[in-house]
Amino acid sequence: MSIRSTRRDFLKQVAVVAGATPLFLSRRAKAQESKFGDLRIAFIATGGIAGAHIGEMTRLGVQCPCYCEIDETRMGGAASQWPEARAYTDYREMLEKEASNIDGVMIGAPDHHHYPASILAMEAGLHCYTQKPLTHTPWEARRLVKAAKDNPHLATQMGNQGHAGDAWRHLYNFIHAGGIGTIKEVHTWTDRALGWWPQGMTRPEGSEPIPDHLHWDTWLGAAPERPFRSTWESNGPEYEDRGPRYTQGQQVYHPFVWRGWQDFGTGALGDMGCHMMDGTYWVMDPGYPTTVEPLLVEEITDEAYPLEAIIRWTFPPRHGRPGFVQYWYESGLKPEKPEGVEGDWNLPSNGSVWVGTEGVLLFHGSGGPIETFPRELYEERGEIPQILEFCPGQDHYAEWLNTILGEDEAESNFVYAGGLTEGVLLGSVAMRAGEKFDYDGATMTTTSAAANALIQKEYRDGWGFGLDMDLAKTPEVAVPAGAMDGRESLRRPWMP
Repeated sequence: MSIRSTRRDFLKQVAVVAGATPLFLSRRAKAQESKFGDLRIAFIATGGIAGAHIGEMTRLGVQCPCYCEIDETRMGGAASQWPEARAYTDYREMLEKEASNIDGVMIGAPDHHHYPASILAMEAGLHCYTQKPLTHTPWEARRLVKAAKDNPHLATQMGNQGHAGDAWRHLYNFIHAGGIGTIKEVHTWTDRALGWWPQGMTRPEGSEPIPDHLHWDTWLGAAPERPFRSTWESNGPEYEDRGPRYTQGQQVYHPFVWRGWQDFGTGALGDMGCHMMDGTYWVMDPGYPTTVEPLLVEEITDEAYPLEAIIRWTFPPRHGRPGFVQYWYESGLKPEKPEGVEGDWNLPSNGSVWVGTEGVLLFHGSGGPIETFPRELYEERGEIPQILEFCPGQDHYAEWLNTILGEDEAESNFVYAGGLTEGVLLGSVAMRAGEKFDYDGATMTTTSAAANALIQKEYRDGWGFGLDMDLAKTPEVAVPAGAMDGRESLRRPWMP
């Protein structure tokens, strides 16, 4: 018998779970403390988002034999929680010395470190959780997909937490049940980057002494060498009515504001696209885009991402449905009201609009709720088949740990997340190339010489790992049936 739900059922379920969250999590933490107590997880970065990794792993009761952080002032969370753990400032050294003492790593370093740290960990036979975006370039994303397919016994997960929840599943079910007809367009937007971190800037002149606690050369990693600068000496140029693009005393690179620099981050699109476009990739399973076009790119520089941007991807027909178009808007830009929509058009700070042949759907943020135009398409829908079953109370972090134990399958594994990241980062390539291009996913080539130069990148000596592979000529490796089941027999030999 098929499982069905109504709009009212879904909203009631969300309300109950939200209201019960503190008690639910405390009970879950106690229940799972002993379950995960033998797992040994190391951290690559302990500050910023990695602080959340530490908090979640503390809640779930894992062991931490060691951790790595290039800024010694940001080690406090890990050091206080696991005082016996060994501290490193270079993850290459940590993985070389500690691989046999750990079962998995959680990577929360800046974007340009995601691929080197991930591929080193996987080559050492370690389970791997990496923050979004999975990588810094499209090629790196494809490379991690291959690594995950070649090693299906390794549990991988990208940090787009909403993928473990029911909101995207509810959208999937509604769209696949024909809720607004055939999808023609998806419009996705975010309020990042302006107001969150600088973009549209040029490198400051000069240099400053490197603080003793900061291992600057290691922080640079694979990126080209550059002098250290701590803070901006004065306000940056004004941009329209939004104020200065950076302010006097604001950090230039570290921490957090590296996101706007092309050598280190992936801009607003890379930061939020793997959250906000997760729905597009999960619901539509679009494959590779055929074209990517920058419709608006305001004040991009040779080294930083733009102040504002609008990007368009065209996806081909697939799975018996017609092709469709995906749009991206950032720094507060939002789509215009679609033709035929009546009434107010009040959009949240982050979200997506889905235009179908029978109506329009507004999805708030990356966690819902859903609105449709006309409203009765959703409000009077009645039963919605659970094509994807709900998973109430699913825990994104426990999902990864349970996959290590062979009891679950991480949904945002590197095979899925790599495809999502590749598509998202092709938008960043289009911004930087400054022109529309056709994309051949089989060969990872475009019709733009400028774009082709950005699919991959150069690595500083000592940071280029797993690069001796032409992915375009590598045969597709299928994940063996049942490879994610019975993981007990596939565990690393030194695991309990």
